[in-house]
Amino acid sequence: MGLTLDAYRRLTPLPRPGGLLYVKPGARGFRDPVYDLLQKTVKPFGERALDLNPGVGWASLPLEGEMSVERLETSRAAYLCLQASGLRARLALPWEAEEEGYDLVVLALPAGRGTAYVEASLVAAARALRPGGRLYLGGDKNKGFERYFKEARDLLGYGEVLRREGPFRVALLEKEKPSPPLPPLWRGFQAQILGETFAFRHLPGVFSAGKVDKASLLLLEALVGEVGREGVRGRRVLDLGAGYGALSLPLARLGGEVVGVEDDLASVLSLRRSLEENGLRAQALHSDVDEALTEGEGFDIIVTNPPFHVGGAVILDVAQAFVEAAAARLKPGGGFFLVANPFLKYEALLEARFGNAKTLLAREYKVLFAKKEGGA
Repeated sequence: MGLTLDAYRRLTPLPRPGGLLYVKPGARGFRDPVYDLLQKTVKPFGERALDLNPGVGWASLPLEGEMSVERLETSRAAYLCLQASGLRARLALPWEAEEEGYDLVVLALPAGRGTAYVEASLVAAARALRPGGRLYLGGDKNKGFERYFKEARDLLGYGEVLRREGPFRVALLEKEKPSPPLPPLWRGFQAQILGETFAFRHLPGVFSAGKVDKASLLLLEALVGEVGREGVRGRRVLDLGAGYGALSLPLARLGGEVVGVEDDLASVLSLRRSLEENGLRAQALHSDVDEALTEGEGFDIIVTNPPFHVGGAVILDVAQAFVEAAAARLKPGGGFFLVANPFLKYEALLEARFGNAKTLLAREYKVLFAKKEGGA
């Protein structure tokens, strides 16, 4: 039932001019109408181009062979595709681009990551362009395109919408203004979790920025109710999709030997900073599901508050891969805790993979538990 871990990890090659383009579940930017429209619109200009939200590289593909094209990608899943395709890319945040180093920038608006991240990406694009450079900006008018296009014009100068297909838009802008300064990027907040105070630090674009989400709090309540506070101490704990650490930090404070894996680079950096801020020790790995873990590495407790959005669409591939990874990584006798919206039917998937599943708590969200057979 569902997507197997092997199927999730598999890279699928697609023909492209001059080679192959690799795609996989969990990697955005293919069969996405914004990327499609950009791909049909972008034209070479100058010598150096930069794609600031490339996904698998689809939008800027027409520039290959015409210009030197670089890509900054935050998703480990998408980066694995870029590497396999032989496209020049590095794992980096948009604002780490070389200042005034490019003639052309391509940006598919990352609207699903929130206003702060989009605005930082627009500033990054403006800073990366040399004077007279051009920006291709793609987006969805139902997800703020008009607003962000206006902000891009305020940063750069002249701009016009070149193409419209349904709600999707591509605009071309030219840099007529000086490079803007970067806005403050790091933010912080405090939260009470399981009776303890935590100070979280995070970059723009992370899930549940500014407050710990209710689903994570419910999972922790259910976990402590099931195993007790002392049931975490000394145990190996895996946090699948760790974000900035809403689960990892409390479990580390309870004495767990925590490993957090996370696909998004901004979240990984936020998790590391939050651990440091609270004087806690845990591993924070940039990973496509469990790809960064060593072969055969096992855990006593696995927790997840899984994502179900990739590129704005409801896609359960990543969440299903989390369940598959938990089934593979959990030690005999170990417990898997998953929190989800009530309408997402994980029960059958857990039953199929573990042979058991029960609901520990059900309020606005539900916490499901499965035990790996073979232990006490």
